Amino acid sequence: MTPPQPLDIGRPAETSETAPAVSHFELPMDTLRHRADFLKAAAARRQGTGSFLLQGRPRGDDSAAVRVGFTASKKIGNAVARNRAKRRMRAVVRDVLPEMAQPGWDYVLVARPAATIARGFADLTADLRTALQSVHRARP
Repeated sequence: MTPPQPLDIGRPAETSETAPAVSHFELPMDTLRHRADFLKAAAARRQGTGSFLLQGRPRGDDSAAVRVGFTASKKIGNAVARNRAKRRMRAVVRDVLPEMAQPGWDYVLVARPAATIARGFADLTADLRTALQSVHRARP
């Protein structure tokens, strides 16, 4: 009988040349937590989509961090439905915002009843992309 072979735990993994390269730069992201920040975003630019409402504003400070907030009222449903809507919006933001967000902006996503939960993930992603383009468009 042969003794068991030691595992290679702790040894650095070999790098492969087929590893995907990150094509966009990473912005520091933070979560909005204070009511005053949500109210400032609500008073700024907004764009409605079939899935959610996007509110965005440039903060005007020297920080390049992007801050994101999520809102799901009781119109969405019970706590399970509200949490599911917020989880889906967070997943879409993780996919889209690193490539389309502008430094120094605050964004708030407001869930819509039935649509945020029932809509397909590809549609949510497309909605966020078009809403970000609209919010970032120059205003006269």
